[in-house]
Amino acid sequence: MPEAPSAPSVRTPRAVLAAYHQAIRDKSADALADLYAEDAVHEFPFTSPGFPSRFEGREELRAGYRAAWGASPVRVEEIRDVTVHETSEPGVLIEEHVIVGTFPGAEAAFTVPGLLVLHVRDGLLAYVRDYMDALAVTDALGAARS
Repeated sequence: MPEAPSAPSVRTPRAVLAAYHQAIRDKSADALADLYAEDAVHEFPFTSPGFPSRFEGREELRAGYRAAWGASPVRVEEIRDVTVHETSEPGVLIEEHVIVGTFPGAEAAFTVPGLLVLHVRDGLLAYVRDYMDALAVTDALGAARS
């Protein structure tokens, strides 16, 4: 008798986070969006000028990041000082990190500290609160234009 097909594996919250980091480093809106559930919500409580405070749904997130990253010369060099906090709620992680970025032709890198609250359901991001230091982003953009 043939074996029954095995159920597809579901990514753990930490595996989703690792794939999230890779998508950020690659500036791949498609790889990032594919980590989200169709009805996911991604919120930015401290947003940068010209950037939305919320994406609703995978395709809105895909289009938003595609536009933002396509218009930005910033290159993410590294995600460092990562600390992941497990919570008592299944599928919820809190991550502290520092993103190190560069602009083409700029001598110095810049850093943007941030904190993510990730809710993973069935191996996909269902809800994300993304607390990035909007002032650090604005300062870095201003320094690059000077």
